[in-house]
Amino acid sequence: MVFSSLTFLFFFLPILLIIYYLVPYRFKNHILLIASLIFYGLGEPKYLLLILVSSFVNSLFGSMISKTADHKRTILFILALLFNLGILCYFKYADFIIRNINLVLHQDLPLFQILLPLGISFYTFQCLSYIIDVYTNKVQANPNLLEFTTYVTLFPQLIAGPIVRYQDVALQLKVREHHYHKITLGIQRFVVGLSKKVLLANTLGELVTSLQSANPSVLGYWFIAFAFLMQLYFDFSGYSDMAIGLGKMFGFEFPENFNYPLFAVNITDFWRRWHMSLSRWFKDYVYIPLKGSRVKPLRLVFNLLFVWILTGLWHGAEWNFLLWGVYFGLILIIEKMGLKSFLGKHPYFSRLYTILLVLIGFMMFQYDIRQWKDVFSGLFGLNHLPLISTECLYYFKSYFIIVIVSIMGAMPISPFILNYFNKSILLLDNLKKVWTIILLLICIAFIVDSSFNPFLYFRF
Repeated sequence: MVFSSLTFLFFFLPILLIIYYLVPYRFKNHILLIASLIFYGLGEPKYLLLILVSSFVNSLFGSMISKTADHKRTILFILALLFNLGILCYFKYADFIIRNINLVLHQDLPLFQILLPLGISFYTFQCLSYIIDVYTNKVQANPNLLEFTTYVTLFPQLIAGPIVRYQDVALQLKVREHHYHKITLGIQRFVVGLSKKVLLANTLGELVTSLQSANPSVLGYWFIAFAFLMQLYFDFSGYSDMAIGLGKMFGFEFPENFNYPLFAVNITDFWRRWHMSLSRWFKDYVYIPLKGSRVKPLRLVFNLLFVWILTGLWHGAEWNFLLWGVYFGLILIIEKMGLKSFLGKHPYFSRLYTILLVLIGFMMFQYDIRQWKDVFSGLFGLNHLPLISTECLYYFKSYFIIVIVSIMGAMPISPFILNYFNKSILLLDNLKKVWTIILLLICIAFIVDSSFNPFLYFRF
């Protein structure tokens, strides 16, 4: 079940909201936990026990670490890290490791053929942040298993983030506000995300599929790069908006995950704006413990490459993801060494530079490494392809409006408009409500009419 399905919109969510607001406050976490387990169980029933075991074990480790001193505390901490990383490595990387062993050593070791549990990268990172924060005394361990399991399994952000650290919601698990204004804001934010997903991402996804089936051309490959980047952005940022909106409906405040990344002025700025919860996680739990940028140049190179190799592997157990991480790591190193200062003096060039490198980077992300030769030869006109094909031109004309709308949607235009109308609060509120209803009705019509409704980040 996904947020953009009719089942979720017309059955799961409204029934849950009614029950949630009817029960006394002391039972609200119980209701959220049950609903979250149902939500996860409908999508991944065979791994429901895994997430419950993970919640229980991490809750137990957290309590034991908080009550233990000296070297035993460190031993417990290491065991907790090994437990979480072991689960992640087994389910996500075991077959990848075996395939490469077979390739290098010419062996024929059997694969585990493991189906990746939904959201395992997200909830494992949440558990890791909890354990680390308890160990470093940044948060107090929560002995209440129900509260902690509710945090781990909280359905709005369970499958595809944002990555919510325990410290972000520790107090909210115990006390949070529920009022009409917050629910209204939550619904509005949810509908914005739903619109991004249904109206833009899904349409752009159909465009990507059509272009990949068309006769190849140089501009065709660049059109694919653009369409895929836009699809990924609206798909993932739309999901994050829906998660944040759902959180508000149930009294939670989740961290923002996107801040108009395609408006960035360099690659460093881009990664401060794209999937911000993941960037912050790696910064706080990997980069800073390695002493960040306060080191000698050679060590700085190692720190950045190490973080970005991990970032690539976090996205998937394939070589294209690992090399994608190396690619952005090297660019960030070059920017740290002085390029960023140069770009700051040339704003127009810097934006062109940023979008071109991002487009190339996400083509690496999209395609298997075995396809790179054809893809990048096509992008740079090295395989004698025509500049543009008739099919490419047809699709460009057919999707011209959605291309323009997606470009506008990726720019910070709406905050400017909202700020303008903010002079009249009443008018702004009424406009938001009307616009929310219109968008919701349009989205429902699109969902009813279309069978193309995947979430790209579910595979990570």
